[in-house]
Amino acid sequence: MSPPDGLKRVLVVDDEENIRHLLLVVLKKAGYEPTAVAGGEQALELLSEQRFPVVISDIRMPGMDGRELLAEITAREFDTYVVMMSAYGGDEVAIECMKAGAYDYFNKPFTADEVVLLLRKIQEREVLFQENQRLREELDERFQFDNIIGRSDPMKQVFGTVTKIAPYKTTVLLTGESGTGKELLARAVHRNSDRAAASFVPINCAAIPENLLESELFGHARGAFTGAVKAKRGLFQEASGGTLFLDEMGEMPISLQVKLLRVLENDEIRRVGENKVESIDVRLIAATSRDLEKRVAEGTFREDLFYRLNVVHIRLPPLRERPEDVPLLIEHFLARFNRKFTKSVTGVEAPALKALLAYPWPGNVRELENALERAMLLGEGDQLALDSFPPQLRDAAAGGRRRRADDHDLSIKRRVASLEADLIARALEHTGGNRTHACKLLEISHRALLYKMRDYGIDVPARSGGGS
Repeated sequence: MSPPDGLKRVLVVDDEENIRHLLLVVLKKAGYEPTAVAGGEQALELLSEQRFPVVISDIRMPGMDGRELLAEITAREFDTYVVMMSAYGGDEVAIECMKAGAYDYFNKPFTADEVVLLLRKIQEREVLFQENQRLREELDERFQFDNIIGRSDPMKQVFGTVTKIAPYKTTVLLTGESGTGKELLARAVHRNSDRAAASFVPINCAAIPENLLESELFGHARGAFTGAVKAKRGLFQEASGGTLFLDEMGEMPISLQVKLLRVLENDEIRRVGENKVESIDVRLIAATSRDLEKRVAEGTFREDLFYRLNVVHIRLPPLRERPEDVPLLIEHFLARFNRKFTKSVTGVEAPALKALLAYPWPGNVRELENALERAMLLGEGDQLALDSFPPQLRDAAAGGRRRRADDHDLSIKRRVASLEADLIARALEHTGGNRTHACKLLEISHRALLYKMRDYGIDVPARSGGGS
């Protein structure tokens, strides 16, 4: 296994020429690109000029010894792993160096395999570190509050509420249709709180059978029921110090609602089959697509639990109530799928954009995401055509679905935004993408057209000259 490019360069520091020569041979044979110097001062000069991911240094050297070199490397914050060598069996001194920041050490005389194995350990550690960084960045990109997509007034209100309540332990109730992003928002609340370093534990109350849900939430003792061959921690314990997200809260059996109410009132749980209680520190975020007040009136949801959950209520608006966010979401998902599928799609064709803006999105953001992923996989070229999208979108392009949806939408703002986007898309289609000619048809300035194209996510390349 050859080392990755980012870890190939190794700086060897030793006052003995034969040791330097031996390490140069060993490292070159293993695929590394070593450089050797005779002392700490020379090493610092090189480290100031160029990067060496790994430094192998003798501990005892005339002038600046290995410990002084390590201290300088640490103080100057050079991005490098330091490995120490000792010819005097000085394990205690080497361990002191590790406490001071060295990665590891080996004794002289050494074998080639010993040195290469140690460098392979550094390589594995670096790969794991990079992967962890990548996953954290991916989580930040996907879940961090600032990156939740939306600039419409309803979403601005949601963001404002989240900003205010995220730092506090207060219980939050998220409501909204399926696909509006309730779990996404719950994760944003968690990641913007002082609990962000602890666990975020989600559970879908509708996906677990009633007879198992209590055990999943609170845990059980050994022998509590048939099949309980060993004790089990519940999700409240797993979320200790963090956040527990109860999705589809409206589906929780009423027998469990009583026990959950006790947890919220006393911050204590009792595992199934045990009499003793255990204190917990968990923030609860609940979500539902159901009308809980209606279920309270029907007697299928406890009124006292509803009010205990409803301390802060955030309603996520359906996508049809915020059509101005559709172009932003299109841009966001295209960028994500370009990375995922190694493509370079720049936008959607005018007829497809018209359909995307016209469609009422009963499945909300999740449906839009799935539609764009399908189109990315089936489409060709750098613009997504209408025939790459699901059939229901092509129906919307004919106007039927939009008329039915618009019959109940009396918002002048949303109607005007939709009409503007539709007229711009039609003008660009009519002029073959020539923006100058489209401006004349629309009777607006070229600058205004560019701004509106950006706002509505319209990206139609010009096919003829003039102002494109």
